[in-house]
Amino acid sequence: MNPFVPNYVKARKDGSLAIKIARAKELLKECTLCPRQCRVNRLKGETGVCNTGTKVLVSSFSPHFGEEPFFVGTHGSGTLFFTFCNLGCLFCQNYEISHKGEGRETEPDGIAAMMLALQRAGCHNINLVTPTHVIPWILEALDIAAAKGLSLPLIYNSSGYDSVETLKLLDGVVDIYLPDFKFWESDPARRFCNAPDYPEIAKLAIKEMHSQVGDLKVSESGTATAGVVLRHLVMPFDLAGTEKVMAFIRDHLSPNMVVNIMSQYRPCFCARKFPELSRGITTEEFRNAVKITRDMGLTLVT
Repeated sequence: MNPFVPNYVKARKDGSLAIKIARAKELLKECTLCPRQCRVNRLKGETGVCNTGTKVLVSSFSPHFGEEPFFVGTHGSGTLFFTFCNLGCLFCQNYEISHKGEGRETEPDGIAAMMLALQRAGCHNINLVTPTHVIPWILEALDIAAAKGLSLPLIYNSSGYDSVETLKLLDGVVDIYLPDFKFWESDPARRFCNAPDYPEIAKLAIKEMHSQVGDLKVSESGTATAGVVLRHLVMPFDLAGTEKVMAFIRDHLSPNMVVNIMSQYRPCFCARKFPELSRGITTEEFRNAVKITRDMGLTLVT
């Protein structure tokens, strides 16, 4: 069997990574990196919804053992948590990072050093958490890290609120996509994320992700090397629209999609301001979401 070579290593070798870095930076002049389309000049320090101009903040980096088993393996998933977010859910459990800006300014060479440290620690992948708004700097960091021997699968771990144009820049760079599909209906997305277009954006984004890397692929050692894994957070009162989300995945993406039905919703940040969000989910709600997914024939993370 041929040894695994990450997409970004191939892209650096054939010169396409340098082209992608230049194109990504161009998008910052009137920022259209994400669906918010703020059109501020981030190269001059202007900020839009994501509160990020020219300086990338990293909240933390470490081996993480709370991810899906095929990402964690024996030595953990090498996570980098980027500060701020382009979606900004009002119930975010990591609101200190996504809303309040907890993190340290880090240059691309610093991000590269973090990636290489995670590889030395034995992590099975580099897991970019909330990367959408800082893609140009990540691409620069990958260029630096790959030149110094980074060779782990790259995970793009996002809310699903990603523009297809930007995702096309990541084609041939990312190995694994790990998107959320949060809401099927626009009304809860509008109320809780100020993003009424979230459902349509997520559909297009996840389709693009799947077209690039396909279904999940796992190595002989049991760790993921490529593909899409979908996360779906069960919400109180079925605010997420689980059945319709899963039918869409089955009918328009792949009946072989691997799905993680997540049970950890609890009222955080501003959630208690909304009656529908002011309690955790019930056992019945979670079991029903699992049953729906299983009945659709999709593969559940266990």
